[in-house]
Amino acid sequence: MTRRPSPRAAVAAIVGSAFQMEMLDGLAVTPIDVTTPWGPWTLHHVDVAAGPAYVSFRHGYPHRLLPNQVPYRAQAWALKQVGCSALLVTSSVGILDAALPLYQPLLVGDLLTLDNRLPGGEACTMFPHPDPAHGHLVLNEGLFSIALTQQVAALARGTGDVPVAEVVFGYAGGPRTKTPAENRMWRLLGAQVNSMTVGPEVVLANELEIPCAAAVVGHKYSVPDIEAPPDEGAIAETLVRSRSTLGRLVRIFLEQAVPVAFGNHLFRFQAPTVTEKQAQ
Repeated sequence: MTRRPSPRAAVAAIVGSAFQMEMLDGLAVTPIDVTTPWGPWTLHHVDVAAGPAYVSFRHGYPHRLLPNQVPYRAQAWALKQVGCSALLVTSSVGILDAALPLYQPLLVGDLLTLDNRLPGGEACTMFPHPDPAHGHLVLNEGLFSIALTQQVAALARGTGDVPVAEVVFGYAGGPRTKTPAENRMWRLLGAQVNSMTVGPEVVLANELEIPCAAAVVGHKYSVPDIEAPPDEGAIAETLVRSRSTLGRLVRIFLEQAVPVAFGNHLFRFQAPTVTEKQAQ
């Protein structure tokens, strides 16, 4: 008797303003409400042949949350609860490096943030209180999984896009945009792109031992010496152009991505008991 291959473990993508539900046309999409210690969060299960797949709309669906209002811990916990073993985080970004193209997938290789905090001022961690299961996140390979990033690069090429690897992402919390002086500062610090999300999401996911990759698309140049869209209408048009790129990549990721081993580790002074592990 021939055995069927086991379905893969769950994969998921976090999407933002540049993603629309119609990008999943032809696939059955079902909202799932997940209860977490940080409040409820809704994931959308996407029916694909390879195995479980989920989309998390960070701003809610329909779009209603500003970047500073996203319950990042609830989102991360919900992804862990459904067994996410490979996470693609996406965003539309401002580009700080004139050599980088607009409207092409930019794969993130490193994160630059001025302070490890959530928008409300709390430390950006899943461990706000003492707990036997808490630990230090030790970055053996960085916040972005090397194997998963390579996989995303191959998937992007399969859509006909030309991915650029691997840019430094600057997390600059919202909800307002950056001043020209702030963008010059980010560029001097080494950031090549920046936006108001992504940073907290990959930190929290890594603390939950979820391998992450990030693919962002530049919809504008964010430094004064490079021409940028002149008004709100033009910016909206650039977001539309970014959507098609991210839509293609998210869809193929959900359909074809393969989970990878977690490359970092949590250093714990006290190992959790079996009961505590089951409760996680």
